[in-house]
Amino acid sequence: MATAPPEDPAPAGAGDRQPSARPTTLVLVRHAVTPQTGPVLSGRAPGIDLSELGHDQARAAAARLADVPVAAVYASPIERTRQTAEHIASHHDLEVQTIDGVIEADYGEWTGGKLEDLARTDLWKVVQRQPSRVRFPNGESMTEMQTRMVAALEDLVVRHPGETVVVVSHADPIKAAIAHFTGVHLDLFQRITVSPASITAFSIGAHGVTLMTCNDTGTLTDLLPKAPTGAEAAETP
Repeated sequence: MATAPPEDPAPAGAGDRQPSARPTTLVLVRHAVTPQTGPVLSGRAPGIDLSELGHDQARAAAARLADVPVAAVYASPIERTRQTAEHIASHHDLEVQTIDGVIEADYGEWTGGKLEDLARTDLWKVVQRQPSRVRFPNGESMTEMQTRMVAALEDLVVRHPGETVVVVSHADPIKAAIAHFTGVHLDLFQRITVSPASITAFSIGAHGVTLMTCNDTGTLTDLLPKAPTGAEAAETP
């Protein structure tokens, strides 16, 4: 049974002098697809825009959030996240604000690599099975990525008490945030799926965190059988 997000009660004895402090609703949205989504690890490479399908996905996510009382829309400083965020912000007469802490993981020398090729490396196996031990070649570690992502989100909670905030980011940072806020070790975060243009929402207040929805795309297409990707095929014995 679904649970309502907790409200943070006013301090004892406050009476009518102080209204109840409400939790902040943090809405995490993964950017929609680009022409490279799937076969290539785009990472922080510049100049990668949403595809036509991506714009359709972003518009659909924006429509689903249109009636939500959004107070601010943030995005990582990468084209595909900002373009997704602009669709959302247009429904709320808001400007998209850039936040560096939710940027994609720095994959270093892996940036722009084909997933089919990367999946054949020894490091790929560690990424899948024990990501807390991974540092990408000349890039950042997975633990560093999780730490700065969570710090950025916690800062937004402080800056927007009791408000609803949308943050458009990337799959791995969002998965890392979900793991943190639900008490899951980073080594298990690959068990979490975050689909393009999906919505994950948390209610975060002084008395705890409630996961309200996760990887919501408004459809059941993620449950349909798919042909194995190059990376998945490479993992098949």
